[in-house]
Amino acid sequence: MRRVHFLLLYMALALGANTAMAELAEVAELRDGDMKKLTLHEEPKPVSDIAFTTPDGGSMTLADLQGGYVLLNFWATWCAPCREEMPTLAALQNEFGGDGFQVVTLATGRNSPQGIQKFFSENNISNLPQYRDEKQAVARDMGILGLPITVLIDPEGQEVARLIGDADWHSDSARAIIGALVSGGS
Repeated sequence: MRRVHFLLLYMALALGANTAMAELAEVAELRDGDMKKLTLHEEPKPVSDIAFTTPDGGSMTLADLQGGYVLLNFWATWCAPCREEMPTLAALQNEFGGDGFQVVTLATGRNSPQGIQKFFSENNISNLPQYRDEKQAVARDMGILGLPITVLIDPEGQEVARLIGDADWHSDSARAIIGALVSGGS
């Protein structure tokens, strides 16, 4: 009987993973423009379990964000492409943010809380978190070698796609991709 339960559990997990990967395969066809740079992984990859700093000085990890899709953007206040990209991330959060999806920004390296606040204020951004990875520990652990880099994390907390460089995250293609994921691929 124990073997039957194990087999049923294994099959349920495998089917759940296959469903998530099937959703990603469907959204692959929606990539256009900047979203052509979005590389979809054949297999989900683990994300860092290293803690980063919250605006109130506390700490958390990416595991704390599980339960919905997360678009994790690594950026810095000195990064010119980040300045171009950040308002489109905020617009995407405005449109899709909720239980099934969130945009998470992680300032990597030397970015003071005041500098981040100034950056967000100058770009009229009030709906994105101001998390910090001061020692670039999370970035290094995830192989982030330049900025900006954006990682798509599935509801189980695994990396399923990555985009290197800046992008218009509120383009028709980006919105179609996120909309398909949030709605379960339908």
